[in-house]
Amino acid sequence: MTSKSAVAAARATVYGYPRQGQGRELKKAIEGYWKGRVSADALQQAAAGLRRSNWQQLADAGIHEVPTGDFSYYDHVLDTSVMVGAIPDRHRAAVAADALDGYFAMARGTQDVAPLEMTKWFDTNYHYLVPELDPNTVFTANSSQQVAQVREALALGHSPRPVLVGPITYLLLAKPAPGVDEGFDPLTLLDRLLPVYAEVLADLRAAGASWVQLDEPALVQDRSPAELNAASRAYQALGTLTDRPKVLVASYFDRLGEALPVLAKSPVEGLALDFTESAAANLRDLAAAGGLAGKRLVAGVVNGRNIWINDLEKSLSTLGTLLGLADRVDVAASCSLLHVPLDASVESEIDPHIARWLAFARQKTAEITLLARGLTEGTEAIAAELAANRADLTARTTSAITRHPAVRARTAAVTDADSRRPQSYPERAKAQREQLGLPLLPTTTIGSFPQTAELRTARAELRSGRIDIAAYEERIESEIREVLAFQERVGIDVLVHGEPERNDMVQFFAEQLTGYLATQHGWVQSYGTRYVRPPILAGDISRAKPMTVRWTTYAQSLTDRPVKGMLTGPVTMLAWSFVRDDQPLGETARQVALALRDEVGDLERAGASVIQVDEPALRETLPLRGADRPGYLAWATEAFRLTTSGVRANTQIHTHMCYAEFGDIVEAIDDLDADVISLEAARSHMQVATELAAHGYPREAGPGVYDIHSPRVPTVDEAASLLRKGLAALPAERLWVNPDCGLKTRGWPETRASLENLVAAAIRVRGELPAQPS
Repeated sequence: MTSKSAVAAARATVYGYPRQGQGRELKKAIEGYWKGRVSADALQQAAAGLRRSNWQQLADAGIHEVPTGDFSYYDHVLDTSVMVGAIPDRHRAAVAADALDGYFAMARGTQDVAPLEMTKWFDTNYHYLVPELDPNTVFTANSSQQVAQVREALALGHSPRPVLVGPITYLLLAKPAPGVDEGFDPLTLLDRLLPVYAEVLADLRAAGASWVQLDEPALVQDRSPAELNAASRAYQALGTLTDRPKVLVASYFDRLGEALPVLAKSPVEGLALDFTESAAANLRDLAAAGGLAGKRLVAGVVNGRNIWINDLEKSLSTLGTLLGLADRVDVAASCSLLHVPLDASVESEIDPHIARWLAFARQKTAEITLLARGLTEGTEAIAAELAANRADLTARTTSAITRHPAVRARTAAVTDADSRRPQSYPERAKAQREQLGLPLLPTTTIGSFPQTAELRTARAELRSGRIDIAAYEERIESEIREVLAFQERVGIDVLVHGEPERNDMVQFFAEQLTGYLATQHGWVQSYGTRYVRPPILAGDISRAKPMTVRWTTYAQSLTDRPVKGMLTGPVTMLAWSFVRDDQPLGETARQVALALRDEVGDLERAGASVIQVDEPALRETLPLRGADRPGYLAWATEAFRLTTSGVRANTQIHTHMCYAEFGDIVEAIDDLDADVISLEAARSHMQVATELAAHGYPREAGPGVYDIHSPRVPTVDEAASLLRKGLAALPAERLWVNPDCGLKTRGWPETRASLENLVAAAIRVRGELPAQPS
């Protein structure tokens, strides 16, 4: 039993909370503002109401400090760029004219000005806006948003802890601005940035903040001695300031490793560490560093990224071990709760027996406060809750949904030969050219077309029973006819059916695979106002019947041009779901791959000559530590090949990836052995084409020339210029022309104009190529 007096100071806290509201009120208000239906004042009032609601929920749950500054209209890294005055020159006039419109212009772009590049936040599906810096960047403090939220919380009677992206992580996430030498290292600006952080900290102290949280997740990655030295200098400088709140440096997503002793020796007052998946390593490293004498330790023992209930007894054991390693131990989730849905109790369609296994943000705050109580008062004070938790954990372990003997027998029988196509790529390429007869620089799109209000209404009417399945399918057929006719009219070479029947590229398949659960309200922010409902992968996976053949076959019957069969790959099915944590990820990936392999075979037998298996999450899920990467890439690439290797030589396999740093995984992209890969490249100025060329990538690639995450329409000149950059890296016979990503989130007017310009650019650049031998 824990001594009550030894832990009287144990508190419950969180690093951040979902922003959107139960009904995604923030999304609706922001998109209403963009369309002119909501005023700036109304948007700001809606945002303030959501903050009030979040803080009250946390306080009611027993959270002792509420996070402020974690709320954002679009992205917290973009907010940091505003806070430190790192506004790109092309956006300065817009920001000066109207701060809110200028902010959204940096995020989304305008017809005249390109947005900031967007990529994934470490190994999550959250996207951040990449800071653009150069040797002449001048930082200036603008703490107005952070100060205002501290004052809001104080006025409502809460104890606020402002949350800021730390200076080391901010600079390590930044890139050289367009036109700046790629060798420029933004970390060289640290001494210029620290005085701005000092000014912000002083402003927060003056506003009434007792503590400030500086998030440094970049320090859980492998860092060079120079980078660790920069961290040491930064926190020595900030820690010795006198006019500031107490500083809590937060790390999450992995073990802190080499950076732990650096921060432990710094004069900051507290550290926050991840004690979920990284528990053993952080415990070992913390003990080796001699603990945190004189400091506060915030222990992230509740998983902030998954939705399974906590093993309370295991967490209490970890917390008990930590008591001797710091002056004060507080209890938290492992990271911001931004990465999980808001409330599991509203999921009325999930079996109540299974629902007891789930913990969304509200349930996690209850777990955190319960653990803090158990740590402070002893386990006997929460004996009933511990017993109920043990029963729920046992029920999940023994449930029939988690294990299916036939699925496990099939995965156990897989051999190395099952995950390799028997023909070499040159053999396949020759057969595919003869089969498809495509021109140089063939054009295609990634898969989805705009999801109109009519489509969403049709799905809602089907769910509510206002229309029957026959009427619904008539609407889907009509949409497919329109999408195909448009593509043929514009002149696209390899068509897609537009995916009008799909609500989400993962959820659509999850709803048809055994072992998955779907939520009604489990929304999680992906970027900006884009929210997804990740399904829950609860048990062994299998396919009961074909999932996509019906609509792909119908589309192909309408045209003589090839229509791509469209599937989501096994790694992305895991990454964009809440995945089971009771077996290795590689085993789960193999189960999903075999189900998808069956679908690929059915598509081919139905006449599909081009099949795309999307893996946008391959880079996203890459472990943050280099030592962990080979094992991950081995099972991830095997799962893709297992999905695709059963087809004939003349069936062309495509894959797609977007919004990530691809340079780290070019070898793995090669190992997928796809015939064609399409990748995001417009915002990153064709960087990936150069990376593929440097690797000697031998197959075909389509670096995107149309940034679909911005409402602006690229001109023919812009798309042609990007194509020429692509041709400087890859030969014309291996270069495709396509957008960066699917078009689901775009409207029809901009989609039509953009694709017309894309095809016109391809035709123009084809005309510039040397004549090909007949």
